[in-house]
Amino acid sequence: MIRLAACQYHIDLLEDWQAYAEHLDGLCRDAAERGAQILLLPEYAGLVLSGQLPDAQRGDLHASIAGIQPLLPAWLELCEDLARRLGVYLQPGSLPVLGADGHYRNRAWLFGPEGNLGFQDKLIMTRFEREQWQIEAGAGLRVFDTALGKLGILICYDNEFPMLARQLAEAGADLILAPSCTDTEAGFHRVRIGAQARALENQIAVLQAPTVGLAPWSPALDENIGRAALYLPSDYGLPPAGVLAESAELCPSSSQWLICDLDLDGVRRVREQGQVFTRRDWPEQFEAQRIRLL
Repeated sequence: MIRLAACQYHIDLLEDWQAYAEHLDGLCRDAAERGAQILLLPEYAGLVLSGQLPDAQRGDLHASIAGIQPLLPAWLELCEDLARRLGVYLQPGSLPVLGADGHYRNRAWLFGPEGNLGFQDKLIMTRFEREQWQIEAGAGLRVFDTALGKLGILICYDNEFPMLARQLAEAGADLILAPSCTDTEAGFHRVRIGAQARALENQIAVLQAPTVGLAPWSPALDENIGRAALYLPSDYGLPPAGVLAESAELCPSSSQWLICDLDLDGVRRVREQGQVFTRRDWPEQFEAQRIRLL
């Protein structure tokens, strides 16, 4: 049994580094003191760093993204220190990162008690990211082999594409972390439905953490809505509706942790003893259907 913490992360204006560092430290300590071993924050949670920029710069979409780049080394150091000090696995959300090729990518790092474990880039861009931000897609998927199990990360929109989660599942991931950022209820439900479907199809667990609240000072994070949740396949010994835990409020007025316990052995068991074998039957049926179509 492992204890997970998914944050409904309220977008607050934190205007200096000390305020931000104390904010993130307090938030993570709260979850760790409640026994959480894996902490997940949402997509673009790192963009809260733009609150430290001058008003005109943080109010400009492209200037705000460029302006947080010098803060990244200190941010990475802070996140690594928190994970080591608290003895947790921390996925502190994502943020745009400027690559050596001159392109930005939406990147999510994973930190553990042993330090920085690497990152996963978002692979499929939304229209807003592609058309307005000019953020490029990443390349490739990664499975993180941790002391608690094998994890994958699919950032927001990536959860709406079945083959991405399928590749992670086939590579051994039992849990997918799904940081999300959506500005409408419809957007939230698209990601939620995708995440829950990925849990059903692959007989794995998917943990979602969203941004919430209004931030008129940020052109990137101005409106945010969503619930944190842990999704499982609907089968023997697991929740009939496929939702083990879900935040009560759609948009709370402050950051809230959803704390829940996950029995990974129970999830693995349904792959061998479940009412259905979606994980096993999918490739067989896919190949059969493809042959008939030809």
